Amino acid sequence: MAFGSTPDWFHISDDESIVWESRPHPITMGSGLPVGIGLAIVGFLVAGWSGTDGVGILTILGVLLTVVGAAVALVRYLVWTNTRYVITSSELYKKRGIVSRDVTQFRLDRVQNISLRQSGVGRLLGYGNLTVYTAGSGDPELVFERVPQPDRASSRLSDQLEDVATDEAAV
Repeated sequence: MAFGSTPDWFHISDDESIVWESRPHPITMGSGLPVGIGLAIVGFLVAGWSGTDGVGILTILGVLLTVVGAAVALVRYLVWTNTRYVITSSELYKKRGIVSRDVTQFRLDRVQNISLRQSGVGRLLGYGNLTVYTAGSGDPELVFERVPQPDRASSRLSDQLEDVATDEAAV
């Protein structure tokens, strides 16, 4: 999705624009994706090898292994691709869900503080967590988990928070 296009799960006003958007880093798919792909390949090879002599129990097990592996990989991919993070000029959005949809939304004028956390592996692979704290709560209200290039996301959010603070001070 390119900047300027509007996702189907939220509507922005005419004076609002998307300043940053992403999905989690691909590492979020975890081991489920390669394990699922591996199971599907092994199942396919077993079914193909054993199917040369006719359909037997080994062929059926190979086909089942292929289906299970493909399903595991597909679910991990769908969870990853259906998680979105968006920062607009006035709001924050986090969307999750394949069948059902969970959208968390905050106005930027409610944000009190943000923090960026990267583990050693996260720094090496280029991902981190961006946590948002809102007014009236000491607990994190919103966490963008495993954001790719988190310093860029944090910088964009900080810039927007400064713009909101400047606009409020001018009023």
